[in-house]
Amino acid sequence: MSRIGKKAVAIPSNVTVTLDGQTVTVKGPKGQLAWTVSDDIEVKQEGGELTLTPRNDTQRARGMWGLSRTLVANMVTGVTTGYEETLELVGVGYRAAMVGQVLELQLGFSHEVKVEPPAGITFASAKQTEIKISGIDKQAVGEIAAKIRRIRPPEPYKGKGVRYAGEKVRRKEGKKK
Repeated sequence: MSRIGKKAVAIPSNVTVTLDGQTVTVKGPKGQLAWTVSDDIEVKQEGGELTLTPRNDTQRARGMWGLSRTLVANMVTGVTTGYEETLELVGVGYRAAMVGQVLELQLGFSHEVKVEPPAGITFASAKQTEIKISGIDKQAVGEIAAKIRRIRPPEPYKGKGVRYAGEKVRRKEGKKK
């Protein structure tokens, strides 16, 4: 039995959930998200809760049970509060600036790196060394944050690069004389 899958997804009063076959559509104050649940999982809406149960006892059905419940819960959280990821730029001359909707990064290359936000994602750069990525889709926010970090990941000798807020970079000792 999946401990996560057994829990029902609570639906807040300002969120509407519609089931169309296997497609779950969640609409809230921040927007709308839809996802098609696997055929191995049965979705039922009872009052202010959404319950997911496996249709049979196969390994795939049990594996998809907890995943499906978590993805639906993330959709409900996304349309109510949204998700935010913060990146820090560490290094001399490393800075970020917003030019319209486009994020321009100076990361020690001979050129500026421009990052276009995908649909539903917004960038903000209050400080030159900090980037805030926000949106209603948890997967999309995490993916664009990882892509930006991948441009210049933190290196182990000086710790320079793009890192997540609060990320600890394992430092190595430099060479000895």
